[in-house]
Amino acid sequence: MTARTTRLDAGVRSALQGMGAAAKRGLGDAGLAELVQIRASQLNHCAFCLDMHLGIAREQGVSERQLDLLAAWEEAGEVFDARERAALALTEAVTVLTGGFVPDDVYEEAARHFDADGLAHLLALIAAINSWNRLMVARRIPAGSTRW
Repeated sequence: MTARTTRLDAGVRSALQGMGAAAKRGLGDAGLAELVQIRASQLNHCAFCLDMHLGIAREQGVSERQLDLLAAWEEAGEVFDARERAALALTEAVTVLTGGFVPDDVYEEAARHFDADGLAHLLALIAAINSWNRLMVARRIPAGSTRW
């Protein structure tokens, strides 16, 4: 695949990078942050972001089993703990706004596992990766590209 354009305003890039970095720091769980970003990228079919975040997840020590089963996390039994499952459910609900909103039960389950600050950072991380996914997919930036 050839990129449609690699043009991206430096201020936009910097703002999104800053938002993602702040959200990850605030979440305080680098492995979970990568699982969230990978799952959103799977749903959005963003090969560039999948390639990048799978590599980072491995560096952070996320297990190959979790990475292998992430697309089917709901059926993966105890491979994902309750906190990870709540974060992944929220990721899917925010990424795929099928009904036009995030269901209350999904949000409330996430709120049981994250304090107010953690939940705010998780939501910001989900919003940031969705923005990146849309920018990369719309411009057709291929996996492994060094120009984006």
